[in-house]
Amino acid sequence: MRLQVIKSKNAASLYIVKSIYENGKRSSKVVEKLGTYEELSKIHEDPIAWGKAYAKKLTEAERESYRKVIIKRTQSKLIEKDIQTSFNGGYLFLQQLYHQLGLHKICKEISNNYKFTFNLDSILSRLIYGRILFPSSKLNTYHESKNLLEQPNFEIQHVYRALEVIAKETDFIQSELYKNSLSVSKRNDRILYYDCTNYFFEIEQEDGIKQYGFGKDHKPNPIVEMGLFMDGDGIPLAFSIHSGNTNEQTTLKPLEEKVLKDFELSKFIVCTDAGLSSLENRKFNDKKDRAFITTQSVKKLKKHLKQWALDTTGWHLAEGNKTYDIRLMEEDENFYERHKDLTFYKERWIKENGLEQKLIITYSLKYRDYQRQIRNRQLERATKLMENRPSDFNKKNQNDYKRFISSTSVTPDGEIADKAVYSINDKAIADEEIYDGFYAVCTNLEDDAVAITKINHRRWEIEECFRIMKSEFKARPVYLSRDDRIKAHFTTCFLALTIYRYLEKKLDEKFTSHQIITELRNMDFYSIPTEGYIPTYTRTDFTDALHETFGFRTDYEIVSTKQMKKIFKETKK
Repeated sequence: MRLQVIKSKNAASLYIVKSIYENGKRSSKVVEKLGTYEELSKIHEDPIAWGKAYAKKLTEAERESYRKVIIKRTQSKLIEKDIQTSFNGGYLFLQQLYHQLGLHKICKEISNNYKFTFNLDSILSRLIYGRILFPSSKLNTYHESKNLLEQPNFEIQHVYRALEVIAKETDFIQSELYKNSLSVSKRNDRILYYDCTNYFFEIEQEDGIKQYGFGKDHKPNPIVEMGLFMDGDGIPLAFSIHSGNTNEQTTLKPLEEKVLKDFELSKFIVCTDAGLSSLENRKFNDKKDRAFITTQSVKKLKKHLKQWALDTTGWHLAEGNKTYDIRLMEEDENFYERHKDLTFYKERWIKENGLEQKLIITYSLKYRDYQRQIRNRQLERATKLMENRPSDFNKKNQNDYKRFISSTSVTPDGEIADKAVYSINDKAIADEEIYDGFYAVCTNLEDDAVAITKINHRRWEIEECFRIMKSEFKARPVYLSRDDRIKAHFTTCFLALTIYRYLEKKLDEKFTSHQIITELRNMDFYSIPTEGYIPTYTRTDFTDALHETFGFRTDYEIVSTKQMKKIFKETKK
C-alpha cells in the first residue's frame, strides 16, 4: 500500500491506495480516503510523513494476515502433560448477544449493591453459555467453562454464592433485560403468550417448592411448575416458579401483574390454552386496554352452542360474505378440490357469568386429517397392547391411547367371566370423530375471526420454548435442593432461552434448534502457542450464516492470537 496525493483546483487530497491485478492487468484501488491536506494539517504536523507511515502500518498488517504459518511437530515427542490445547469458540456468538442485551451491566449494578468480591458477570455468563453448549450440573458447568477460549476467573464456591444472589434479583434481572432488549430490536409486546410446564427432581421426598402434582410425564417424582410469558415474536418476556402442587390457573394473574408493574406495559392481548383460561383470568383481562384469546374445547361447550358449532351450515371463508355448507366437502368432489386447503369459520357473541365474549369455530380438512392420523396411530398401539400385553391395560387420561380399549367381564349369558375380554371401543371412536377438524377460541376482541385465529395459531412457539429447555438445554431433572438455587437455575435457563431465541431470529429461522446448538457446541479450536488458533470444526452453510450475521469470522485456516483478542473485544461491545 502507498500514499497518493491527488490535487484538484481547490485542494489536495490524501488517499491510501494498493495495486491489484484483475484479468491480467495491473490497476490501483483506493483503500481509504484520509482527507484533504488542509484538514490533516490541523491534526498532524506533517500530513505527508504521517500518511506514508500509516500506509506502511496497513501494509505490515496485511502481510501479517497473509503470512504462512509452519507448525513443527515430532512423531517421537510426547505431548506436554496437563496442557490444554482444544477450546470451544461457539460461545462467542452468544457472548455478543449477552452484551448487546446488557446483562453485563445488570451484573455490575447488582454487584455494586451487594459489594461481594466474586465476578457475577463471569459466573452468570458461563452458566448461560453452559446451559446452551454443555448443559449439566453447576459443578460440571464450572469445569466445562475451562474449555472456552476465555478462561473463567472464579471458583466453584463462588458459583453457589452467586446462585443465591441471582435468586434474590430474579425480578430485577427480568425487568432490566426487557428494558435493555428494546435497544436491540423492537419488541412485539402487543401480544403475550402464556403457558405452564413442570420439571421433575430425581428424589422421592417432598420439600419446599418441590411437591407432588400433576405432571404430563407421569413420573413419580416431586415437581416444580414454571409459568412463562412470551412476546408475539417468540422472545421470552417473563417467568415465575411455583410449587408442584399449584393450580396452574392461579399462576397467570400474579405474573401478569408483575409485567404490568415492572415492565410498564398496559396494552396487550394475553393468549393462552383452555387449561389456563379460567373465568377469573378472562375477566382480569377484560379490563382497560387488555384483552384475551383462549382456546375452547368444543366438547365442553353448552348443548346449544355445541349444536351451533357442529352445524354444517353457516360457514364463511376469509374473503366475502358468502356462506357454505361443509357437508359438500364429503359429497361434492369439485367443492372438495377447490376448498381442501382452506379454513372455514363461524362466530357469535355469547354472554355467560357476566362476561361477554366472542366464540369462533374453525373447520379445516388438514386439521381433520391430522386428528384422524393421530387416532389411527393410537388405535394401532391399543391393538398391539391387547394382543401382546393385555395385563398392562390401565387407562390414565383422556388423551391416552388406552381410552379406545373396552373390557367385558361377563359372558353373553350374564355370568361372571373367568377373565376380562378386551376389544376396541367403536363407540368411543365414533364419539371423537364428530369433532374432527373443528377448533374453537374465545376472545373479547372485536377483530375479525381470521386475525384472531392467526394470533392464536402462534401458541406453538411457547410450547417450543419449553421443548428446547427440556430437550436441548436439559433443564430437567433438577439436581439442586435449596429453593433459592432452584429459582436461580431456572433464571439462567430463562436467560439462555432468551439469548438463543435472539440468535435464532438473527439467523432468520433458517436452521433447526438442534442444528444451531449442535454446531455451536462443535466449534472447537486447536491452540498453537505464539501463533493463534486453528478451527477444527467443519465449515457449513450454518457457520457461514453465523459469521455474516455477527460481523466477525473464525473460519480462517488459522486465526492469529492478535485477531482472536480483537474478536473477544468485538463481542463485548
